[in-house]
Amino acid sequence: MKNLTLDGRALRLSDLAVLREGGALTLALTEGARSAVLRARELVDQHVRQGNIVYGLTTGFGKLKSIAIPASDLVELQRNLILSHCCGVGAPLSIPEVRAAQILRLNGLARGHSGVRLELVETLIRLFNKRFVPLVPEQGSVGASGDLAPLAHMAAAAMGHGEAFVEHGGAWRRMSALDALAAIGEAPVEYRAKEGLAVINGTEIMKAIGSLVLLRAQNLSKAADAIASLSIEALLGSAKPFDERFALLKGHAGHARCAANVRACLANSQVLEHHAACDRVQDPYSLRCVPQVHGACKTALEHVEGVFAHELNSVTDNPVLFPDTGEVVSAGQFHGQPISIPLDYLAAALATLANISERRIEQLVNPDLSHLPAFLTPKPGLNSGLMIAQVAAASLASENKSLAHPASVDSVPTSANQEDHVSMGVTAARKARAILDNTEQVLAIEWVCAAQAREFNAQLRAGDGAQAAHELLRTRVAKLDSDRYLHPDLQAARELIASGALVAAVEGVVGPLGS
Repeated sequence: MKNLTLDGRALRLSDLAVLREGGALTLALTEGARSAVLRARELVDQHVRQGNIVYGLTTGFGKLKSIAIPASDLVELQRNLILSHCCGVGAPLSIPEVRAAQILRLNGLARGHSGVRLELVETLIRLFNKRFVPLVPEQGSVGASGDLAPLAHMAAAAMGHGEAFVEHGGAWRRMSALDALAAIGEAPVEYRAKEGLAVINGTEIMKAIGSLVLLRAQNLSKAADAIASLSIEALLGSAKPFDERFALLKGHAGHARCAANVRACLANSQVLEHHAACDRVQDPYSLRCVPQVHGACKTALEHVEGVFAHELNSVTDNPVLFPDTGEVVSAGQFHGQPISIPLDYLAAALATLANISERRIEQLVNPDLSHLPAFLTPKPGLNSGLMIAQVAAASLASENKSLAHPASVDSVPTSANQEDHVSMGVTAARKARAILDNTEQVLAIEWVCAAQAREFNAQLRAGDGAQAAHELLRTRVAKLDSDRYLHPDLQAARELIASGALVAAVEGVVGPLGS
């Protein structure tokens, strides 16, 4: 059980890793956050008591901002706001993604600039700790005025509307939100002045999806280096392009981390030592340029992580309260452009990782290039071996190219042109996730092919990390002596990558790898 204390300032990307791994997590507020929330709420209550016309507190929303709402209708106003915004469509977000969004929204509220009651924050924390997870459709946000539709579904579930998941006996059960609340002994939430707007007007959906994509991508970046090293061993490639001097001449830290990873994986290789004097002058780009290509991906990950380090602790709703001065100011904190552009960058980087991996697969299975049996089967002709595995990888890599078109360059006016420029941040996050899914599978196919290619030179031990990668795969995927139903093999390899098992196995031998 991991305990996470929120103050709106210190949340880190690594704090969300437990969600990706399916572990248990409980939340609490710091005393400083409790005080900040109370101070901001007092400002809201003051304006309501005085009957002031303040956007978001005592008015309609968006294009309806000029319509004043009497104090007697403010609870109904918040209820109507949330229910009317529950227009999400499509498949549900994953449970880890929704739980990440719950944490992020609570962390934003904890800064004390949103004006919600402390009682509400504590109730939402209690729902999280009791494993109450709203069902949130993944489509319907344009990424400005916050992720309104998906966050409204999250808020509505706490009111007893829509559906939710609760954990029972180690398994998640889907049911009506009202039944889910009853199952954990909680009553439906009632949102009061400003609160409905505060819980739906933020960028937490794009940040939640993006955070989990980024965590997976950091793992995949390390795995890609280990798998590439196994391909280099299988193809009798050279370790010279990974010389530290090239990284110094290039001047990119991502290049240096990749080259160091591959050098560690190739250390003590009998294969490369045995073929050091071969007559090959240069390896193909997909082997020789791994530091430049994988390194560029690492640079992208580093940049995106830097953006998220700030965004995880940002206040993203509207209007924003400043209790020190008594001001309630409308601005554009909900706009997702600072997130959507980096997520598009991440998507392009991951697509490139798949592209070069697919080219290494071709090097492995093509006998004219590998000088190994065709499609890595001992009896080509009678058997097709890994012929169509390469086709599958090519399909996924090509699909990524369509998905990599940047969402952040798009915009569509909404709310009667009041909200006339939007970020498409959730779209960018979902596309990055889809590209990551494909890239994980492409690298899994490369791993299967590289391990099979190694079987034809198995008398020579590969480098430390490459050998560890080969041995781990063989715990789930047997070498290919004749054709068989290959789908489970490709799935097993992908699971070993996605779970972090490959990186753990390699790091257990060579030490920490750089992402």
